[in-house]
Amino acid sequence: SSLVGSEMCIRDRLGKDPHAAARAFAEAVNVKLANSIHKDIYIYTHGYKVIFEDPILVASELWHFLGYDGVFIAYAWPATPSRWAYLRDIETAEGFARNLRVFLEYLADETDAERIHVLGYSAGTRLVARTFEQMALLNHHRKAGEIRNDLKIDQVILVGSDMERGVLGAYLADVLLKVPRHLSIYISETDQALSLSRFLTSRERLGQVWAGGMDVAEAGYLYQHEADISVINVTEASQAAAGNGHGYFRSSPWASSDILTTLAYGLNPPQRGLVRQGDSPVWSFPEDYIERLREAILNADPNLKKALEND
Repeated sequence: SSLVGSEMCIRDRLGKDPHAAARAFAEAVNVKLANSIHKDIYIYTHGYKVIFEDPILVASELWHFLGYDGVFIAYAWPATPSRWAYLRDIETAEGFARNLRVFLEYLADETDAERIHVLGYSAGTRLVARTFEQMALLNHHRKAGEIRNDLKIDQVILVGSDMERGVLGAYLADVLLKVPRHLSIYISETDQALSLSRFLTSRERLGQVWAGGMDVAEAGYLYQHEADISVINVTEASQAAAGNGHGYFRSSPWASSDILTTLAYGLNPPQRGLVRQGDSPVWSFPEDYIERLREAILNADPNLKKALEND
């Protein structure tokens, strides 16, 4: 009864026009998209124990390096700003997947975006993964092309993912890959925060390097679906181990550049200059990554190449 009461209370506060705020938000997004070269929306979801300003700061940084093109949205789920709130926050992250799903559906329907990208970090990847499983289940009877055309989900990136690896496997079995155009998973050997999480949960975390190596079935799946999913090991990336190694998507210029290049140009791992780890389906950073990346960006952006040649 308390849940029903809360819902009724919220409805009472919406006034005579409950959709006014949604229309205003969509209008603001469309104004920015109309003045952007690329009609893309980027969404960042944060980890646990953060205050509201934190995702705003991170989203602003990422948007800066994308040239303030398109629209960048900091999606704030109700985390608790306390290090002792870990168990509470990881439960909350999964529970609020419906909210993110409804928001993404709203953006696809009500804005002029051509592509929508989602970057999930740490515990926020639980929210992101669960969201796309829900979308996959709701659209299970449809073809991937139809789903992607309607929902406009392009790049989905999971960084420092603090969720059990087997949970994503279950979501993949629910054909999660039918929703985004591509799913990228970044992993690290030097992520101390995930090592602590593994100790607390006794479960391997998705954002960690496979202990003992990847089994044949997992490797086979990744090879079979390499057009739809990539696993990128940042262990050899410059400054990936800075701090506790968990915030490498900001501390490592190589990792951040790779993520931003994916968002900006939609290039696959070899096109971005990454290389295979031996016979593994996992991608890693070679020593000459920066030279490879520079060439990749100039090939993908002829206007930038021309501008540099004219300088």
